[in-house]
Amino acid sequence: MIYRNGRGHFLLVQPTYKDGWDLPSGYVEPGESPLAAARREVVEELGTDLPVTGLLLVDWAPHPDEGDKVLFVFDGGVLSPDARARIAPDGREIARADFHDPAALDELTPARLARRIRTALQAGPAGAGHYAEHGVVAMPMS
Repeated sequence: MIYRNGRGHFLLVQPTYKDGWDLPSGYVEPGESPLAAARREVVEELGTDLPVTGLLLVDWAPHPDEGDKVLFVFDGGVLSPDARARIAPDGREIARADFHDPAALDELTPARLARRIRTALQAGPAGAGHYAEHGVVAMPMS
């Protein structure tokens, strides 16, 4: 999920189980759609139900240790001050949730995630989205 704050920053979470920052995200459970998984993960990681307004990116992401994945990056739009105030990471899985400037991506995330986020940010918030391979646009979805 990508959420924005209206000042050009987007939300990242700091998981307790690995180094660095990540998008609010998770795996699809058996019988669950990618959209339902995105909604569930937002509630689990951020402690509140937030909007899902569109699809920014479908990314084929080969990983040397985990195999090939197909990742969906959904858009949550610009959050109101009230919605931002409701964000409450549980402290067990997610230590923090903060809005960051896209210019800091390379310092905060692995290169593969930074590519994916940049590509998703290029598609939105009102864009038609992209199909990417390893974070690089292979074709627009329009």
